[in-house]
Amino acid sequence: MTEISKYDYAYLRMAKEWAKLSYCKRKQVGAIIVNNRQIISDGYNGTPSGFENCCEDENGKTHWYVLHAEANAILKLANSTQSCDGATLYLTLSPCKECSKLILQSGIKRLVYIDSYSDEEGIKFLKEAGVEVIQINNTELT
Repeated sequence: MTEISKYDYAYLRMAKEWAKLSYCKRKQVGAIIVNNRQIISDGYNGTPSGFENCCEDENGKTHWYVLHAEANAILKLANSTQSCDGATLYLTLSPCKECSKLILQSGIKRLVYIDSYSDEEGIKFLKEAGVEVIQINNTELT
């Protein structure tokens, strides 16, 4: 059985707060990357730097260029001296297929998330690749 610590709950609560920074209306998602109990990156879903902070078009459909929270957090590390190798990623929403590839390739070894994305293929892929995946119910975070 997978061990869940008080830190897992705390980092997920932080990811929930970080999600509130997103300008997206349909879904606000937050990400925190932690290694050795130290936060090394964070992110939320939104437009690339230099773009207007508007995630949806006039019909409420998300623009194709909006970055997911985990992608933002991983890309943020690309501009630093830190590494994701062996880290834990805390997400408010499980990753899509595309982001699951980024997670695996970045060296993240553990994923803790709250809500499930509509397509579970990303989670299935990560589990098959040996990434430890844990879902914690939102009601447990109070």
